[in-house]
Amino acid sequence: MKRLCSLSAGFAVAACSFIFPANAKVATAVSPSGLVGISVEDSGKENMLFSVTYDGRPVLEKSQIGMSVSGKSSQQEIKKSSLKKNIKESITAPFHHTPRYDTEYNELTLSLNDGMKLVFRIFNDGVAYRFSSSDKKGGTIDGETADYRLAGNPTLYLAHSTNPDNPEAMAFQNFYAVTPASSASPLLSFLPATADFGQGLKMTFLESDLEAYPGMFLSADSTSNTLKGVFAKYPASTDFYPWRKQQYVTSRENYIAKTSGARNFPWRVFAITTDDREMPVNNLVYTLASESKVADTSWIKPGKSAWEWWNDWGLRNVPFKAGINNDTYKYFIDFAADNGIEYVVLDEGWYDPKSGDMLTTVPEIDFPMLTKYAESKGVGLWLWTVFNVLDSQLEEACKKYSDLGIKGFKVDFLDRDDQDAVEMTYRIADATARHKLMLDLHGFYKPTGLNRTYPNVVNYESVFGMEEMKWSDPSVDMPEYDVTFPFIRMMCGPVDFTPGAMRNASKADWKAVYYNPVSQGTRCHQIANYIVQDSPFTMLADSPSNYIENQECTDFITSIPTVFDSTRVIDGKLGEYIVTLRKKGNNWFIGGQTDWNPRDYELDFSFLPSSQNFKVTLIKDGINAEKQAQDYTVEVFSVNSGNRKLIHMAPGGGFALRIAPLSL
Repeated sequence: MKRLCSLSAGFAVAACSFIFPANAKVATAVSPSGLVGISVEDSGKENMLFSVTYDGRPVLEKSQIGMSVSGKSSQQEIKKSSLKKNIKESITAPFHHTPRYDTEYNELTLSLNDGMKLVFRIFNDGVAYRFSSSDKKGGTIDGETADYRLAGNPTLYLAHSTNPDNPEAMAFQNFYAVTPASSASPLLSFLPATADFGQGLKMTFLESDLEAYPGMFLSADSTSNTLKGVFAKYPASTDFYPWRKQQYVTSRENYIAKTSGARNFPWRVFAITTDDREMPVNNLVYTLASESKVADTSWIKPGKSAWEWWNDWGLRNVPFKAGINNDTYKYFIDFAADNGIEYVVLDEGWYDPKSGDMLTTVPEIDFPMLTKYAESKGVGLWLWTVFNVLDSQLEEACKKYSDLGIKGFKVDFLDRDDQDAVEMTYRIADATARHKLMLDLHGFYKPTGLNRTYPNVVNYESVFGMEEMKWSDPSVDMPEYDVTFPFIRMMCGPVDFTPGAMRNASKADWKAVYYNPVSQGTRCHQIANYIVQDSPFTMLADSPSNYIENQECTDFITSIPTVFDSTRVIDGKLGEYIVTLRKKGNNWFIGGQTDWNPRDYELDFSFLPSSQNFKVTLIKDGINAEKQAQDYTVEVFSVNSGNRKLIHMAPGGGFALRIAPLSL
């Protein structure tokens, strides 16, 4: 009888392989730091059991994980195990919140009796596992078991589906329900989701490398404090909504995925943090994604964009009828050129959405003229479209618009993440990359590392963004959401929140306005979005007319880069406030935001190099911003690393700083 292998911190060799007997039960491993630990055992049933601890403290109790393939079900057993320790990688990450970083992990590989492998990577800041199959014949994945039993009764942050009748079909945009696990709703939630175990310890549920497989939802079982993974079944039939020709699923198969041969399945990721400041800059999703398939990324140019949809083409003091026409877009191009804004997005309406034909423009738009005009002004154009419409004309559309000089597509209304939808996304990412077109994905599931595999994917929506201010009920609390989602949603990738409102309102005064929308919170809260949020391709969502009338604010916004050399959250607490520090070249940018609670924040400049003086331009809430949310003030002063500055944030307020070396 061979002995049981327990892979632990005391295990001395870099790699090992052991044969397990039929009654073998447990394999264990820890992170390089020794703080994160896992235990895996065969349960005597179809699924494996998996648990996680942090510094000896349980976070996941014995949780069932498994996969049912091609109608086969059998008792899973661990047959062989190997451990590789202290694997180090240096990750190049173009357009990420940091362009390069190092990571280290231990890897435990379990060979199972059914031919599957189960691989765990244990990082100092989390755990991930994935199944893989060597079956060359392929087949169907009938289901995946992912029942995560939480230790104790943590507080959960869950973004529920907004479609209770068909919860797997929606835009992946909602605020967070904050509730003890023991009273959580079973309504499906989309990732990321966070569990707060108290004393700073949190675990966030994510996934990475989602390719040719449905995304994971979670359903809370409050009786056992368990989050159960749920996966959309494979579409059996589809139809189209008449408006926009958007595809939707009308029936589904009894399996979740089809496979055509040996493959790896997505990573299930559990990010562990002990300080909220670690959350927005966690790299696990990006790290675990497949490496880039785009050899040359020099043509990919992130930047800001003027945009017409949020402000409803709302121009004033112009000699033409504003709308979807050449004069309006020439005006937007001129505004972008005058303010150093790299792009203009043409949103819905440049082709007839009912037609499902994006190769034919409406008569009011002359693309050859507009693209030449934009090029002469140093501005690039992006085009909105619907996912399945682009997919149906993929090569023709990519070639036509790339040849015209279009820089990218804003693709919208996928509104699902079954295997068919995910495969459509990869086709679009690949084709646009080959034609040197960038992508901004809206109406889209949460990021799963696609921006590493295809760096031309420069942004994602999957956030309860500024568009909600056009129609939301006054009970919606955007300032609180603004200081919540950077800690949770940004753990998996950047956000196209579409910020920049110049019409701002206090909590008492705000109401939804469709044609002339208004943000909740102060003007400076809006400006801080451009620093707090990871957003390589980001909008100036308001009207050029409003920006021209607020040129001082416009100049500050356009001075902020969209990609940085480094990012650090220097202070913050989930759901209360955040202060983010970014560096680009020799300049620093700091953005701070608060919820509806006013806050005094003392900024410490000790991060600056010593023995050098710097010029600071600070835009902060004005003395009357509590009632007049558009009130702000600008201060210019010099500092060194020994200075501090007290800054007051009004309710729903914020501040932004630009720091540059003083000229000698």
